[in-house]
Amino acid sequence: MVFTEREGSRVRRRVWGTAVVLALLATVAPVASARAADAGAAQPAPLERLFDNRAVSDDIRPTEADFDGSGGSLSATDLAAAGWTPGRALTVQGARLTWPRRAAGRPDNVRAAGQSVRVSGRGDALAFLVAATGGTEAAGTGTVRYSGGARSTYRLAAPDWRTGPLATKAVALPHINTPDGQLAEKARLYVVTVPLTPGREVSSVTLPRNRDLHVFALSVRPDSRGWSGSWAASTSGYTAVGPWTDRTLRLVVHTSAGGPRVRIRLDNTFASAPVRVESATVALQAAGATARSTPVALPFRGSSSTEIPAGTQAFSDPLGFEVPPDTNLLVSFHLPGTVSAAPVHRLAQQTSYVSEPGDHAGDSSAAAYTSTLTTWPLLTGVDVGGGPGSVVVLGDSITDGEKSTVGANRRWPDVLADRLLSQNAIPHYGVLNQGISANRVVTDRYPGDGVSTDTGGVSALHRLDRDVLAQTSARTVVVFEGVNDVRWGTTADEVITGLREIAARAHARGLRVLVATIAPCEGEARCTAAVDAQRVAVNEWIRGSDDFEGVLDFDAVLRDPERPSRMLPAYDSGDRLHPGDAGLAALAESVDLRLL
Repeated sequence: MVFTEREGSRVRRRVWGTAVVLALLATVAPVASARAADAGAAQPAPLERLFDNRAVSDDIRPTEADFDGSGGSLSATDLAAAGWTPGRALTVQGARLTWPRRAAGRPDNVRAAGQSVRVSGRGDALAFLVAATGGTEAAGTGTVRYSGGARSTYRLAAPDWRTGPLATKAVALPHINTPDGQLAEKARLYVVTVPLTPGREVSSVTLPRNRDLHVFALSVRPDSRGWSGSWAASTSGYTAVGPWTDRTLRLVVHTSAGGPRVRIRLDNTFASAPVRVESATVALQAAGATARSTPVALPFRGSSSTEIPAGTQAFSDPLGFEVPPDTNLLVSFHLPGTVSAAPVHRLAQQTSYVSEPGDHAGDSSAAAYTSTLTTWPLLTGVDVGGGPGSVVVLGDSITDGEKSTVGANRRWPDVLADRLLSQNAIPHYGVLNQGISANRVVTDRYPGDGVSTDTGGVSALHRLDRDVLAQTSARTVVVFEGVNDVRWGTTADEVITGLREIAARAHARGLRVLVATIAPCEGEARCTAAVDAQRVAVNEWIRGSDDFEGVLDFDAVLRDPERPSRMLPAYDSGDRLHPGDAGLAALAESVDLRLL
């Protein structure tokens, strides 16, 4: 199958492989076939009625559970310390899941063996809370059945509870219980999402057949229809902070799209303990920490406060509040306890504020805000009501705004958002900046667990689900990464393989994917001739690839025509690696908005 698309004066042809075409055609099977296949099948049952394995034990009675067939189990004490208590609602990647309402030593998960599970809802993905036993990833194919008899298949892969990557885990617990005593070894649990057929009501799910794949919970993740992402920031690491005791943070963020309603998202990513937020507000910024008017309270499920378990997130309730586009907001939240480490986005390029003791979220005045911050802790998103959806930019320090003017919002995604707002031919998409300074496509900088000074994030491959696929009303993703990979020894072939995987996973979720060529960096210490050869090889592949809907040739925009391996001096910030304000603006101005 050939897909043809015009990019200005240039036509690109996308050739879909036979397997992809067959998968697309078979996504929703004929109703009659589905009904025939269902004949004689077991009636769907709630997941908890199917529980047949005990994963959680009390520390003083470790033999009451045997998760892995060798006597290993999760510690009920560690789960409680993480906020994962029986019956607790957990929101991860926008999906609301419930930790089994079972005491330690009772059946609390299903070993996947083709069971039919009753689940309902309409959304963009199925979310599974899972882990594998057996020492390696466990995978299999299952079936989703929809109201009316249609069905689709999915592939579910769960990393191992002891050896899986920490970078993609939902939560890691510090111990493993065994009959011979407790081991100081990380136990992992994962949330994995798989796409659903758009617009259809799910009626049941048949699990794969792989007894090493354990399912604790599943749900339909609702789509974010009616919302557009206006601002976002990736969690780049988990660092020591403060410590803050009874303090209010007032974070300054800059909107792209505007709308008549607002909600925020707080993420306790990479954490090992819950964090409590006593109150939260939103206001338009006047100057510094001063609000234009009295900040408006942001409730969470009808309450002024919320506790966010380790590795989960909290969305505030929809609030009628007019958010202008291209405007600074003050998002304030009170932390009543002591917070000595937190998930952060390090490179804010924006000054935010910390108060004296007390709840000052409702203050219009800046008087109580006597300290400043240059990071964004906990806050990862601001959504606005309505709008056409969002463009997500997945990138490294150039996207993050390294060397741009602090407080001026001159990152290239900011300038791109301004361009969208200044015209009417293309919808006014929100632009979500998911750049992380020092980030790489293939390898992790931050390991994904524990307090660390490294804030280069987990790899683009490892953060794709959280930072792109789960973002509010994402329509298009722009991928602009790779220079840090080749600078630190990753080969061109490895980068290309990573970029192809990103494209395939995004396409499976219905996203449009654009890719940018890697900018030149001759003169920076690590940008040797050998590194440049790898960069050029990646760029040559990108320009000829059919894996993407479009190419943004940022290399051509920034390079010096007289010496293509280096950046044009007029665009160079001075470090030979990062463009300054002029270079960042040139990147944004070069984007053909029709590609979005």
